[in-house]
Amino acid sequence: MSWQPQYRSSKFRHVFGKAANKENCYDCVPITKNVHDNHFCAVNQHFIAVVMECAGGGAFLVIPVQQTGKLDQYHLKVSGHKGNVLDIKWNPFNDFIIASSSEDATVKIWEIPKNLFSKNITDAQKELQGHSRRVALIEWHPTANNILFSTGYDYKILIWNLDTPESVIQNPVKTVDSHKDVVLSMSFNSDGSLLATACKDRKIRVLDPRQGVVLQEANCKSHKASKVLFLGNLKKLLSTGTSRWNNRQISLWDQDDLSLPLEQEDLDGSSGLLFPFYDQDTQMLYIAGKGDGNIRYYEISTEKPYLHYLSEYRSLLPQKGIGVMPKRGLDVSTCEIFRFYKLITIKSLIEPVSIFVPRQSESYQEDIYPLTAGGKSALTAQEWLSGINKGPLLISLRPGSEDLHPIVVTPHIELSLTTTQPKMFQDKADRVSVRELQQQANVQSEKVQKKGEQCFKELRQALVSNGFDLFECPPPKTENELLQMFYRQHEEIRRLRELVNQRDIHIKQLELEIKNVRIGSGNY
Repeated sequence: MSWQPQYRSSKFRHVFGKAANKENCYDCVPITKNVHDNHFCAVNQHFIAVVMECAGGGAFLVIPVQQTGKLDQYHLKVSGHKGNVLDIKWNPFNDFIIASSSEDATVKIWEIPKNLFSKNITDAQKELQGHSRRVALIEWHPTANNILFSTGYDYKILIWNLDTPESVIQNPVKTVDSHKDVVLSMSFNSDGSLLATACKDRKIRVLDPRQGVVLQEANCKSHKASKVLFLGNLKKLLSTGTSRWNNRQISLWDQDDLSLPLEQEDLDGSSGLLFPFYDQDTQMLYIAGKGDGNIRYYEISTEKPYLHYLSEYRSLLPQKGIGVMPKRGLDVSTCEIFRFYKLITIKSLIEPVSIFVPRQSESYQEDIYPLTAGGKSALTAQEWLSGINKGPLLISLRPGSEDLHPIVVTPHIELSLTTTQPKMFQDKADRVSVRELQQQANVQSEKVQKKGEQCFKELRQALVSNGFDLFECPPPKTENELLQMFYRQHEEIRRLRELVNQRDIHIKQLELEIKNVRIGSGNY
């Protein structure tokens, strides 16, 4: 019988939360007193939007992230709704576009000036009129540009295409009417091809939003779901709600089989709503309770047990709502992996709470900052509506890095004589035979093949260094052997990186040689 350790190794075991000091908070903010179960806060790299308490219609504030401290009593606001604002969301691909939904049964799209504004904004860029009752939730599509989902108390989910010149849009591109009660929560999977909903009828549904078809439906009598969340690419769902005995509970589901939950855990007996947040990059789950100041951290694994409790941030200040900073707005120099913005109504305060991984090194930590979703859309609205699915465009959080696209286009060399060739080459085409060009191309292809074989041999030799085979070696049995393997693997990684850099240089040299041969053939 093999020995297995009783503890679980994790790089996030010692994560901790730290609230910002008074100077870095946002004070004297008139936070809304609406009892609706929403976040009431939206954050991006530049602004914090907060639904405010006001009379005679709905409004929200837009505060620059750097403008901490006491808020001016006459701070300019965005007001144009005839009823209370219920939800606000920033466009994930444009930091200066925000959507808002209201009790007046409309959704409005606002454009925030880059240098803020000199007076209150009352004219929306677009107004969406399709709901018959108040609109409770809105969600932007995670990969397609200008696709917005809205749902309200008319039990319908409307899909809007904002790539139209009209300022007032009355007809959505799709209406999903599969729900028999109010939709409490919406969540997309990573590429936006599936939509999960939690409904007031206690059912969790997974839908194809473009077809409007329910693919899976959960009807668990022991769990009353209020919020649902896709867990990235793990093909799992997480829901928060209450148990049969009114205890706050979280449940984990398989998205392909919602007949029974994979795991359930009762948290406490409080009555406040639980807001779930999932970080796909670190596979960490955060649970924040409405009406209390605690934030729990979990780590999600693909094998049983799926939920691993890590720690908890505790505070005596209860939060009414909460916002989350996107990953590209975090401070990577301090190993910050998540940041919340708590709305504390009793003090009219917005308090940032950062989650850190304790590290002594000040260099960039690649293991806790993998590639993450960037600020560019992968699809246009029409492409997504036509049935195309694409994952998000990834970027590195390393300072100075460039965007990484999911599709890499390989260089293509055109050898045929067409009308798109240079004029000098067309004028002398009668002197150059196609056979000679093909022969020269064959010579270059043989060179490329030889270079590829040489790089493969070098790579093969690099995998076995100093008589140590990385594939055939037995697992380490002692701590010293484990350390030796660790340092050897780091050395191999360094050598492989050098080989990759050399390969890129060889490719560029060969491309230049081919180009020179083609130019020389044209001047023959």
